[in-house]
Amino acid sequence: MAKCCSFTASRNRCFKYSFSNSGLKSSTKDLGDGTIMHCWIPKTHKEKKPNLILIHGIGANAMWQWSEFITPLSSKFNLYVPDLLFFGESYTTRPERTEHFQGQCVMRTMEGYGVKKMIVVGLSYGGFVGYSMAAQFPDAVEKLVLGCSGVCLEEKDMENGMFQVKSVEEAVSVLLPQSPEKLRQLMKLSYYKPAKNVPSCFLNDFIDVMCTVNHQERKELIETLYNNRKFTDLPKITQPTLILWGEYDQIFPLELANRLKRHLGENAQLAIIKDAGHAINMEKPRELYKHLKSFLLESHPHTKPDSNGNSDKLD
Repeated sequence: MAKCCSFTASRNRCFKYSFSNSGLKSSTKDLGDGTIMHCWIPKTHKEKKPNLILIHGIGANAMWQWSEFITPLSSKFNLYVPDLLFFGESYTTRPERTEHFQGQCVMRTMEGYGVKKMIVVGLSYGGFVGYSMAAQFPDAVEKLVLGCSGVCLEEKDMENGMFQVKSVEEAVSVLLPQSPEKLRQLMKLSYYKPAKNVPSCFLNDFIDVMCTVNHQERKELIETLYNNRKFTDLPKITQPTLILWGEYDQIFPLELANRLKRHLGENAQLAIIKDAGHAINMEKPRELYKHLKSFLLESHPHTKPDSNGNSDKLD
């Protein structure tokens, strides 16, 4: 029997309304080489505001990962929120699957909107793309924020037992779940305190809407990310960089944050978010926003957490 309604699809519609209500509009750019990029852009670009690019990770499209932050950030920045290739409405017929190509497509999209200078924030896989943008386009990317993004991992790290998964194939099965059991495993790895007893019908609905489209292409993105990756090949960027990490991240362990800080030296600062896993945007949005506001605007001091470990409200 066909479903009469979908919770996930309904949430998608709510997010679209929220983005639109925050001064953004949906837009697509044809890059002319078989590549279409979708991006949420300001309805009115204001020259006096800095430009901020928010890049999502593997888990879902841009709306799901950035919805908590759109309203407060759009009041301070010209906000651009792209869907990476094979997510949302972004797609390419080209064979490239590297984060470098993703970064080039995001940059070409920004150039198409007349954006020449920008600050980039990337979560997880989005951080790989953001880091590559900073390396490839140092004159355009002024600052960088990396959230739980293991850009300095090596292929041998998996062989040496750093990760919860033992192979790239196992990583794909978890990061691109095709069953409620795999989605529960992903939630357990992503959250410090994962939700319990989520009905399988809700998990199946999320998988049907968010995890089945472009599955082969997303699989290739993950495989390309890991295969033959060497830390020695990672360029050393010079932009001011904020590294944010969940204290109990099981997707990209905290050692990768420390490794990246050592690699970047004085150009980077590392902030560890307590009692959080990999999904810091979902588990600790107020903590994440506090760090973003302080680093990006440089005029707001960090606030003290309350008795529950939470900081100031998103405003």
